[in-house]
Amino acid sequence: MLHAIWAEGRLALWAEDSTLPLTTHSRAEVRDHPFALPASAVPKLVPPKVTGYRGTSYKVAEPAIPVRSAVLLLPSSGRGPAPSPELGVDVTVRNPRVARWRVPILPYAPGEFDAIPGPSVRYFGIVGDFARDLVRRGRILPWLTADEARWRPVLTGTDAARFRELAVAMPPVCRAVQEEGRSGEVLLGALTELVDGVARRAFPDKLIGAYRPGRKSALADRWLLALTDPEPRLDEVDETEAAELRSALAAWFQAARGLGGPVRVDFRLVEPGADGQWRVEFGLRSAEDADVRIAAEDVWAGAAFTATPEPRKTLTGGLHRAIRLYPDLDRALRVPHPARLSMDTRGAFAFLRHAAPLLEAAGYGVRLPSWAGRTRLGLKMTTRSRPGPPNLGLREVVDFRMDLAVGDQVIDEAELAELARLKVPLVRVRGEWVELDDRQLKAALRAVEERRVTELTVGDVIREVVLGGADELPLVEVDADGLLGDLLSGETERRLRPVPTPATLDGALRPYQERGLAWLGFLSGLGLGGILADDMGLGKTITTLALLLAERADTTAAPTLLVCPMSLINNWQKEAARFAPSLRLYIHHGGARRRDEELAATIAAADLVITTYGTALRDLPALARQGWERVVCDEAQAIKNSAARQAQAVRQIRARTKLALTGTPVENHLAELWSIMEFCNPGLLGPARAFRTRYQEPIELRRDENAMRALRRATGPFVLRRLKTDKTIISDLPDKQEMKVWCTLTPEQARLYQAVVADMMGRIESSDGIERRGNVLATMTRLKQVCNHPAHLLKDGSRLDGRSGKLARLEELAEEIIEEGDKALVFTQYAEFGTLLQPYLEARLDRPVLWLHGGLSKRRRDELVERFQGDDEPMIFLLSLKAAGVGLNLTAANHVIHVDRWWNPAVENQATDRAFRIGQTRNVQVRKFICVGTLEERVDEMIERKLALADSVVGGGEDWLADLSADQLRELFRLSPEAVR
Repeated sequence: MLHAIWAEGRLALWAEDSTLPLTTHSRAEVRDHPFALPASAVPKLVPPKVTGYRGTSYKVAEPAIPVRSAVLLLPSSGRGPAPSPELGVDVTVRNPRVARWRVPILPYAPGEFDAIPGPSVRYFGIVGDFARDLVRRGRILPWLTADEARWRPVLTGTDAARFRELAVAMPPVCRAVQEEGRSGEVLLGALTELVDGVARRAFPDKLIGAYRPGRKSALADRWLLALTDPEPRLDEVDETEAAELRSALAAWFQAARGLGGPVRVDFRLVEPGADGQWRVEFGLRSAEDADVRIAAEDVWAGAAFTATPEPRKTLTGGLHRAIRLYPDLDRALRVPHPARLSMDTRGAFAFLRHAAPLLEAAGYGVRLPSWAGRTRLGLKMTTRSRPGPPNLGLREVVDFRMDLAVGDQVIDEAELAELARLKVPLVRVRGEWVELDDRQLKAALRAVEERRVTELTVGDVIREVVLGGADELPLVEVDADGLLGDLLSGETERRLRPVPTPATLDGALRPYQERGLAWLGFLSGLGLGGILADDMGLGKTITTLALLLAERADTTAAPTLLVCPMSLINNWQKEAARFAPSLRLYIHHGGARRRDEELAATIAAADLVITTYGTALRDLPALARQGWERVVCDEAQAIKNSAARQAQAVRQIRARTKLALTGTPVENHLAELWSIMEFCNPGLLGPARAFRTRYQEPIELRRDENAMRALRRATGPFVLRRLKTDKTIISDLPDKQEMKVWCTLTPEQARLYQAVVADMMGRIESSDGIERRGNVLATMTRLKQVCNHPAHLLKDGSRLDGRSGKLARLEELAEEIIEEGDKALVFTQYAEFGTLLQPYLEARLDRPVLWLHGGLSKRRRDELVERFQGDDEPMIFLLSLKAAGVGLNLTAANHVIHVDRWWNPAVENQATDRAFRIGQTRNVQVRKFICVGTLEERVDEMIERKLALADSVVGGGEDWLADLSADQLRELFRLSPEAVR
């Protein structure tokens, strides 16, 4: 893991390595960091050229820079420093404290690097973006340090606010060097270093041309040359000259920063009156209260302004400094008491488009008419269905028309041609002023000319909508009727008539699920793919199974291929057996899976084929040769990285339609949505590069509302997203949803499971009475521990990652719960297992994971409960079933997970009622983990058969199983083949 820190007045790198041993150290004042790479290995992390975060680049000044060391203040325990969560090192840190650790560091200058970045490196990448933006907008000034020519940022207005936001968001490791200051000081130093590097690369030529000053030349000349020279250092600096130069530069810098004071010079654009002239009126405005303003006429008349003792001087100084951003001001400043600047329409447009944004970014006050920047200008598409029965297909022809839209008004072709002839950038269209530059006018004429056709196919219309017009002139409105209107509205699910529950479904769909089924069928009929992105727990699985059953009426339909994580195979298998037993199912996974002709014959005889992402990648040639009705990707965030091999693999499997199931279509970046949409409807959103330019960068970097609207319009027809917070959905749900989560064992777990059965069955058969009962209960305890995790049984302190199917499923659910902003209770009957889970989950989720068990004092229990109930942050609460199964009010949670079962429904219900009780305002989802093919599944079946007598039959927990015969116990403990995937 590579970290970026601020050390010795410069950015530096240091690295952690999870493969290095964690050893106990003495409590010396400064100790060597046990996870830090040795000094000899650090330079190898930084090749001469590497790619930084979001295109920001850094360059190693010299590949052979000598490695130095720095003392860092890091969270630690008595054994050593806490490793970064990203390393995945399973180390519990109780009562962490800050300690000093020595690490090798490698200082580096702005350039490019190719290493995998940690959070601090990504943070400085964002700071680098900020530095580049400051240089681009000219928000920098030159400076002279003790003996170097440097560039420094000028932070006023919105830039100062952005700086404060970045300072608050700084990862602590960035400022962990004990000699460095607070986050604001560290950020200013880093930003200045980055600004200087970016500015030097921004000047292609020297500031001094033919004349090149020598060592004896004036300091000002040598300083000016060094501002663009690779070497900023100045030799033989005369302190008298340096002091004079610094004084002038400081005055320049303070004048620029003066905009950040309590008073702002204010510019107000006023629409033309009877004389037809636009005006920019000057004034002063309070920085604290935008409504407190005094006009320039009043300033010159001697009016007082409490925010500044010298309002005339403040106004004059501010206007003169603004000339470099708005050169036209020079005309207004030729009179003794400037109060306004008059101009024609072109001048007003130039102020709107160019001067106003620059002035506002520099910290000046700017007030524009209410219509400025808000009038939507773009293209309006109108389509009308041909007479006849409503039968929508991609090749159906519809009447088509494209017009220029200004707000709610449509401009016809003749009016558009007249506007183009006048070539006036600000025009009054039907009583409303509109900004319309020459570039947009040409784009509008071109769009109307190119789209003068009067008919298009439905497929072409959809592509027009997705492409969203031109860069200069976006598509702002779509007016379509009939089924095409339903699709393009993004409200298809609301408009379509719900499809009744298929007769072959063993269960009933809720109304919102019937609407979802209608939406899926509608897209399928068009040959289009979609993303079913319902919230977790709203029934994506049963809706998909209902779709498959509805299609079975057509016996010629090809089978569906479902690709999912390995941990969900058994879940799909069980749910299909429960809700859709008529579906012919084949699980294509494992070493015994079918191949070649046998595979083709099996697929041809199946309705649903289930496989994993890994198997789909390995068997891609065989699966791609088959004819599929549909490919379904469950937990489709697994293909969010379009460059990943498994994402590329599933995209290559051909099918008539494709469906993605995910509760989180976008987890980090909009590129993930593009990747999933590229699977569902290849090419519909265009190439990744075009998507990034049209949607991703404007939305992620600038929060562009027009781009957001365009993206919603482009993807809305193909994404169905329902939330549990939606009242129309909530009313359809029960108060408490109970579901079983089927987990599989890893090969290691399976070997341990069989070893325990072989060992303990011998002991059980050779014992009787109380000893036999004890052996039976001990066997069940050990097998349940194996199902939890091998480390739970072995108690060897070994790592947790990748060794338990149940833990993998718990991680997936916990991440989804946290992502949704919810809280969850996770019950285990074993305190030792909870102690293993707490630090592991906290590191993985980067969110609080509380842990309540019987060893805590009442005061500590109360503190944990109060924090869980009162803190708004999403979190997980691990609870020991014995210690927390009754008596607690934990209504902040709307998820309950039983990791290991007590096999007493009454006890489990009591634990669930910690969340599902008076005061709970949300629906509660209860999940019970069961390892398929093990005693957990068989005991669950026995309980289900005797549920009516549950209290009397299993009221004593698992004691009732102790009286089973040896044959019954062998059957109970038997490990089935489907237990391992």
